[in-house]
Amino acid sequence: MAKLDYTLTNDTLFKMLFVRYPALLKRLVAALLGIQAKSIEQLIITNSEIPPDTKGDKFCRLDINMKINGQRVDLEVQVDDEGDYPERSLYYWAREFSSELHEGDDYIDLPKTILISIVTFNLFKCTDFHSEFQALEVTRHTALTDKMHLCYFELSKLPNIVDAHDELKLWLKLFKAESEEDLRQIEALGVPIMDQAIEAYRQTKAADEFRELERLRSRARHNEAAALRHAREEARTQEKEKLARNLLAEGMSVEQAARLAELPTARVRALKNAANSQKK
Repeated sequence: MAKLDYTLTNDTLFKMLFVRYPALLKRLVAALLGIQAKSIEQLIITNSEIPPDTKGDKFCRLDINMKINGQRVDLEVQVDDEGDYPERSLYYWAREFSSELHEGDDYIDLPKTILISIVTFNLFKCTDFHSEFQALEVTRHTALTDKMHLCYFELSKLPNIVDAHDELKLWLKLFKAESEEDLRQIEALGVPIMDQAIEAYRQTKAADEFRELERLRSRARHNEAAALRHAREEARTQEKEKLARNLLAEGMSVEQAARLAELPTARVRALKNAANSQKK
């Protein structure tokens, strides 16, 4: 089974594809929001560009911000489970919501803001792959406001069998696809919009612009991993040296302290000499 070199959950590919093919983005967002695509009279991508100064930044957010029929919609893809995504996504929502308040505006005029997150991991303790949150009173369950919506789609919980007439699950199955066989299974269903999306996926990942952007971000990921590894090694060394100093202060020999702290004897001897010099 041939694995895909890049899946649709790759943030660079995700953003580039749907910015290039807004008609596909419209169908995707309609499916995620549970509305008819024809009901979307206005869809404007407000952050279509990837800023030049963040193209090599591993931590650059490559989300898609939109104005849809007067509402703010932010579409995110999250691959890594760092244990803080509920809080992080709430922060993303708050930032999008508050960014629409300008000097002289009234709070009542703030638009309905929807954050849509497609995640590859289990996020909530339930079997449902789709969860939606609003601000509700805890006992009466009445809404505080209709302007807060956070929608999550957990690919890990998506059913294996997908109906050709269920466009939402078809889109999510495409995001979940990891091999050419997965793509062929979707194509075998004969759904025109999915055929168009798969062709757009193949065209985008073959584009020179995508390859260059991904090269820059891949280099950033490697550099960040190396920096983190160095920082962890440095922290471990500092802990060992602290232990060695404590052992020496308790009267242990250089050889004993080196063995217990798992440091070279020469390094522990240098630590002892430095401590003696400070006492003089």
